Amino acid sequence: MKSSAVSLLLFSVTSSSATRVFPQRTSAEAAIVEWGHSAIISALDGAVASFGPQTSMGASFEVETAPVLANPIDGVGNKLSRLDDNIDVSSKMMQLPKLDNSDATLGNMVIMTDSAGLSGVAMARIAKISGAAALMIVNTDEHAGDYIYSLEPETDMEAQYAADHIDIPVFMVSLQAGNVITTALATDDMDADVVNAGGALPDRVRLYAGGDRPFFEDAVSQHPLVYLIHNLLTNEECNDLIHMADGKYDRVVDDAYTPSLGVNNFLENMMQPSPAKDVDRVVLWKGDMGGKFFKDIDERISQVTGFPIEHLSDFEINKHTSEKSYYVPHYDINESNSIMASITIFLSDIPRDNGGEIVYPETQQQQPDGKTSNEAVVIHPVKGLAIIHHNTDDKYNFDKSSVHKEAVFKGHGEYKYVAKKYIYLNPQPRHTRVVLPLLASPFGGKLPRAIITLHNILLDKFGMDKGKLYFRKIITVTPILLLIVIVSLISNLVIKQMKSMIFGSSSGCDDGKTKKGREASTSVVEGRKTIKKSTRMKSKKS
Repeated sequence: MKSSAVSLLLFSVTSSSATRVFPQRTSAEAAIVEWGHSAIISALDGAVASFGPQTSMGASFEVETAPVLANPIDGVGNKLSRLDDNIDVSSKMMQLPKLDNSDATLGNMVIMTDSAGLSGVAMARIAKISGAAALMIVNTDEHAGDYIYSLEPETDMEAQYAADHIDIPVFMVSLQAGNVITTALATDDMDADVVNAGGALPDRVRLYAGGDRPFFEDAVSQHPLVYLIHNLLTNEECNDLIHMADGKYDRVVDDAYTPSLGVNNFLENMMQPSPAKDVDRVVLWKGDMGGKFFKDIDERISQVTGFPIEHLSDFEINKHTSEKSYYVPHYDINESNSIMASITIFLSDIPRDNGGEIVYPETQQQQPDGKTSNEAVVIHPVKGLAIIHHNTDDKYNFDKSSVHKEAVFKGHGEYKYVAKKYIYLNPQPRHTRVVLPLLASPFGGKLPRAIITLHNILLDKFGMDKGKLYFRKIITVTPILLLIVIVSLISNLVIKQMKSMIFGSSSGCDDGKTKKGREASTSVVEGRKTIKKSTRMKSKKS
């Protein structure tokens, strides 16, 4: 493990042909489309266009109505060919007639694809003159994954037209999201033509501002899969995690290229040589013992990512402490517990000039022409923002493109806080969810070093499989032994106190009897003396 770790740390970052910077979306343009009833609610993320009603407008933005597929679905069909060939394409776009099914779209939310290459304003114009109450635009780029963005006017003329005429909400959803809503009510025996005609759409949908709710942003659709979740944690939850970790940190070994300075900590995914410089770290072992705070967060992560709670690790909190703290390029690997994916959450806002970005230098993006290009993806720290990257491909094979690093953090007296959770390939056994958190609870969630040392010794002596088995047995029995010891101590203490009370009471009774006996004896003696004295007096008188 050490030799492979060294090779990872010496990884040479290849210069990429392009760099993409995230996050690109903001809460201000986040919208949600929702349908269903109280028992089952379905929802999609949307990116609101920069023109038309905005999420900040409250009730003026919200729409509750029926969804309808546009006809033609791209808003164009063969209509462009009917227009005057003497005018340019952009002008033609702004002259297209209303939809063929404008009677059905009247007062409803029309769903249109961007496959014809129309601008956002041109599609909004068609929806508006067709009487629609809102426009959902589906991004049909098959290589974009879940990537969506806020549409903008492409010319000054479009900007002016949108300002004067577009008063309906316009937003984009991904191709996957479009497929979800168009098949929402589909059944196995439903004809494909019926689905394609909009027969499987929900009866009604509601469009509203995303606000501080979690929403997605796709970064890399493959090799590795990387996506962002905005607002995964609230500001209060970020602050609480920082507070819980305070005073419990250990410095990560500084010299990343000297394996002798540290030992592997397989239990907490801390491998040596360390890829970190000037970083403090602690794992908060809470598991099933963490109470409502951690339970709510784990349930939220499971809900938005689809990963079962049983596969999640506890929180690892990292504190970047100096003007030059960083992580060199590395992989999230643990030989004893396969890590399928990693969740990185920023617990503090960092100005862009201060660095501290997370960088994926070797992502592979498929282009529309089918070719693959190498691109670097840079993600700036935003409080509550989560990054999910997969360490394996869809067949659970290790993905070498998942290499990542944290750029140098220039704190200027401030700290950078980052929380991590790992998604394991297999469900975590009971002892890691209950027993270890129980043993860590007297120390605020920090596991005693002796337990980590025991785990390392067993792995070194018996190998990964047997070592983990023996550790599990020992750790599972430990609380029982501790309970027996505690019960024994309490029993001995109670018995001792009871004996003290019993013998103390008995001694008190004996003392009382002795005292009374002495008093009685004294009375008898005094009585005898009185009788003798009285007899002498009588003898003298006679």
